[in-house]
Amino acid sequence: MAGHSKWANIQHRKGRQDEKRGKAWTRVIREIMVAARLGGGDVSANPRLRLAVEKAKAVNLPVDTVKRNIDKATGNLEGVNYEEIRYEGYGIAGAAIIVDCMTDNRVRTVAEIRHAFSKYGGNLGTEGSVAFQFKHCGQMIFAPGTSEDKVMEVALEAGAEDVVTDDDGAIEVLSAAPDFEAVKHALEAAGLKPEVAEVTWRPENNIELAGEDAARMQKLLDVIEDLDDVQDVFHNAELSE
Repeated sequence: MAGHSKWANIQHRKGRQDEKRGKAWTRVIREIMVAARLGGGDVSANPRLRLAVEKAKAVNLPVDTVKRNIDKATGNLEGVNYEEIRYEGYGIAGAAIIVDCMTDNRVRTVAEIRHAFSKYGGNLGTEGSVAFQFKHCGQMIFAPGTSEDKVMEVALEAGAEDVVTDDDGAIEVLSAAPDFEAVKHALEAAGLKPEVAEVTWRPENNIELAGEDAARMQKLLDVIEDLDDVQDVFHNAELSE
């Protein structure tokens, strides 16, 4: 099936993440600690921790740092306890935003999130106010020029739910969240390496923003993403230059 053009948005996001490499380390460490605390420190028996360790490798987080934070989370070393909190709200022109946080101080976090939304043109909503506009799923995105037939054959055989070809030629493979690892490994074993591979909140419908609205939305997203306690930001805005 066909989909919207999103390759430019993906490349833009990856570029901004690369600029914030230090923040990426902090986010990965928190994800490792929460995953290990909830599911134990055995990577082979904890899929969430396994994915977090893969993210750590992708941002070149030292192996010793990974192990130390697993040990902290499982009680072998003294460490900080983080809790997960999700906020939902609206951005420019009613675009939907989900903000996933990990924090050791809930009062501080909600104050910072509310301030960012209100100061930069958004509106913090209540729980469930926008989540219904997203689907929690595994998502793998391949660059334009990748063989659509090969991706579709391998992905569907491995249990993917859908393969979407975007207007710009990028190919998007979607799976149920629990099937993400199996589908990703099958694709990689077939020599198909995705540019993006993650369990995400994918918008069911996108809102196209251009000009000043796009610039204001990008500013709001940047401010939220730069907050120390923010792990991930998901939204349904397609931003044009």
